[in-house]
Amino acid sequence: MIMKSKVTAYIPFLLLIMALQLSGCQTSSTYTSVQGSVPLTSVRHPETPSGQNTSGEDDESEEMGAPFLVAEGKASFYADRFHGRLTANGERFNMYALTAAHKSLPFGSIVKVTNLDNGKEVVVRINDRGPFIKGRVIDLSLEAAKEIDMIRDGVTKVRLEAYETGTEENTQAS
Repeated sequence: MIMKSKVTAYIPFLLLIMALQLSGCQTSSTYTSVQGSVPLTSVRHPETPSGQNTSGEDDESEEMGAPFLVAEGKASFYADRFHGRLTANGERFNMYALTAAHKSLPFGSIVKVTNLDNGKEVVVRINDRGPFIKGRVIDLSLEAAKEIDMIRDGVTKVRLEAYETGTEENTQAS
């Protein structure tokens, strides 16, 4: 009897903790969603080790299918002092690869990033978490930032189109 009343006394406290945890799981996005969820078709990884696509642009758009996230926000890039360090998925950061950090997209997701100032595009693979600066939605590698000509500006407005890879090869390195 005594044990039961002690447990009963903790129930409101436990419910409060659970509610706080659940509300903490919801991400407060700093980007504006342009389009709702779209069903996926097939998506492929960039084919070269550096992550650059060697096929034509028309082939790429057909193979990537429909995005599951389309959003706009600010992009930044990271390079030198992080080069060679472990990323959140366990691989080494290579500032010359076409990779990026995002707060919540699954590792291995393929994201087409379009610089809204000049229309240039790059396709990157998510392998890290970030950016950790308020108001930014993606951190690009140096090479990806060069591809969309944002080095001089440092931060630029971009459109993200995220695609699921359909493979588990890049989810978590051991």
